[in-house]
Amino acid sequence: MAKITEKFLLERASPKTKTLEQIQTLNLSLLALQCKDLPVKLLSRLQSLESWDLSGNRLEELPKGLALPSLRSLDLSDNEMEDVTTLDSLTGLEELKLDGNIYITVNDEYKLMVLLPKLKTYNDKNIGGRADHIRHTSSSILHDRVVAIWATKFGVLETNSQEKMEDMERDFVATAQCSIQFGPNSTRDYIRWRVGILAKEYLRSLLQRTEEGDKSQEPIITKENNGIDSPVKRKQSLLHQDLQLTPRKRARGDACSSPSKDSPGALHLTRQRAGPAGAVRASPRKAASAQLAASPAVKTPRKILVEQPPPKEDGGRPKRSATGDRGLPTSTATPVDREGSPRKRSCIRPQPPPREEGERVQLKPLHVLQCHSKQNSPEDFSTALWACAFQPLPHGGGDTSCFTAGGRLVATCGGDSICVIDCETGLVMKKYKVPGEEFFTLGWSTVQMSRDNGAPARPCAVLAAGGKRGLVTLTHPQSNVAYGEFRASRKALSTLRFSPRQGNLLFTGAYDNKITLWDIGGVDSQYKYKASQLMVLECSSTPLHLCLPPASPDTALLAATDSGLHCFNTQLSPGSGKRAAEMEITFPIYKQEDKDHSYRTIDGLGFLTNDIVASKCHLQPSIYLWSLGQTRGQAKRRGSVAAVLLAELQWAATSVPYLSLSTCPEEGYLVCGDDRGRLWSYSLHNLLLENNHQRRELVPPTEVLEWPAPLMRSSSPVEVPSINSVAMGRGLSYLVALSDKNMVVVWKREDSS
Repeated sequence: MAKITEKFLLERASPKTKTLEQIQTLNLSLLALQCKDLPVKLLSRLQSLESWDLSGNRLEELPKGLALPSLRSLDLSDNEMEDVTTLDSLTGLEELKLDGNIYITVNDEYKLMVLLPKLKTYNDKNIGGRADHIRHTSSSILHDRVVAIWATKFGVLETNSQEKMEDMERDFVATAQCSIQFGPNSTRDYIRWRVGILAKEYLRSLLQRTEEGDKSQEPIITKENNGIDSPVKRKQSLLHQDLQLTPRKRARGDACSSPSKDSPGALHLTRQRAGPAGAVRASPRKAASAQLAASPAVKTPRKILVEQPPPKEDGGRPKRSATGDRGLPTSTATPVDREGSPRKRSCIRPQPPPREEGERVQLKPLHVLQCHSKQNSPEDFSTALWACAFQPLPHGGGDTSCFTAGGRLVATCGGDSICVIDCETGLVMKKYKVPGEEFFTLGWSTVQMSRDNGAPARPCAVLAAGGKRGLVTLTHPQSNVAYGEFRASRKALSTLRFSPRQGNLLFTGAYDNKITLWDIGGVDSQYKYKASQLMVLECSSTPLHLCLPPASPDTALLAATDSGLHCFNTQLSPGSGKRAAEMEITFPIYKQEDKDHSYRTIDGLGFLTNDIVASKCHLQPSIYLWSLGQTRGQAKRRGSVAAVLLAELQWAATSVPYLSLSTCPEEGYLVCGDDRGRLWSYSLHNLLLENNHQRRELVPPTEVLEWPAPLMRSSSPVEVPSINSVAMGRGLSYLVALSDKNMVVVWKREDSS
């Protein structure tokens, strides 16, 4: 890659000249340039530049502050452009080419027509008439609707302080963006962006007229002339529609955040009173509504276990009522606007302040969403949600351009859909539906995307999901592309796990009692890929959770199954073929088994450190912490080996199976939900730092977060659900819990200062 200097620019320019100021045409194509390689100060000297060729580079955006007043033609084809708003300084541009930029959507094209008032030709097509309609007619309609939103829902201009003004602007913009519906679903990202700009401009005009004392134009609506009180703090709610994406078809999802507490179908958070200490609900699992022809025996995502009397529950649990003032988003019949994927990338996540050893993390409920509803019905409280996972950042500080929202994105699955949610805003950024499917499991990974013209490959964050049909569905959420699926089993898939070291390696577990290792490879610019089978691990029952030891993810795998915990050797070698488990790891509670109680179902598994594992057995009112290294060290040959226990954590007494746990190793935190909507959390930092690990008395939870008790608009309470799955974001910035009643609960960290 050549360094952009004055001499280099003169060599690539035509006609040949001795000064930058006289250059009219410049060719900087096929140089693998990135945004950081374009020096703004030097390029801004090209005051006579009329035509600029930047095709075939690696540009994701143009540098800000680029001033080229004479530029009329720009070729950005075959780049990696994502943020078209960085072209806003090129107001004289008349011709633009963006062919071959896979992330550019119709929303970006509409934005360009507004940002570039003289643009007439786009990708060699005349867009003059359409551009004029968008710039003038459509913008005028949106402006009128923005004014109407102000008149009906606000009305009082808070000018007492800058802080109040900023709060009002933020509230007004969010309300306008969520309330205004215009055009087809495919342009909703543009409409939201345009409405945000118009709302801010309108507020600024009101403020300017207030300061100038000009009352001759549109009146500022006050309490005296419209009878509306100054707006109080509005409760947040979320309204959204389902959007069906078909493979290889790009579209934007639907969702938005509405500040109006009167939004139809909204749920509200109230204080939850704990029920009787010994109350235990029956398992909520029901048979799946449809069966696979290839696997008629599979009727439910998890095996239905016979109700058994639970062990006596210990008293004295620490409890905490969780309250909040945010409305809870549900699906409604009213179509609303939503924001698509963020165009401005950010890989900076909020860093919580340092925490003392053992200090409790403060979490508050932020959003509750019904984003997996059948036919978008707000009355659907039966769809069970099974798995969630945060989008990870790449290891080793690599290229993070494919990782949006700074670690705030979480993927959830249940029913026939997969959702990608921004935890901070509560927006359903992407949604993918497969009619007839029932998703049970998902996982994120990073693969390499090859590019045309010999350009170097770039990382691509992909999401894999599987369920009742036995197929693995592969999507690239950032581009809204479902690029493929392959059959992993003739029976339903129960779990999957990507290798943290080799993102193309994927383990899948299925109801045929097999775990299969796949190489899904990378993708090319047309999203072509090839999946190949590498190895089959044979289990004695259905695998429920898969974990790869952080210290040796290439050579070992722990599989939690319906009949115990097994350890496999996964080191690849010629003729790997089929393999059986090297050993079974047993636990003390097995000794309490009788004809009515079996504790062999391991329904929770996760690593707290490179060596310490957390696991729990069905019907066990506690969670074990044990050492994998010490356990494997005492194994002399194939067979069973007793886990070397380090501690035992108090948990709920319940007969409901498949309530999985989650760990946050960097914070030393563990969370597990129960059948009464509660989250049992454990701060284990002190315990993990102890040099002499010894089994101790039952360790109580650090805190039990109560179910936030959402209410429908009719104030009817929602039945307390079971928490099937929990995930914690990087640094425990967010916690997400999935219920068996179609509710996604987002908690946010709030450390006390």
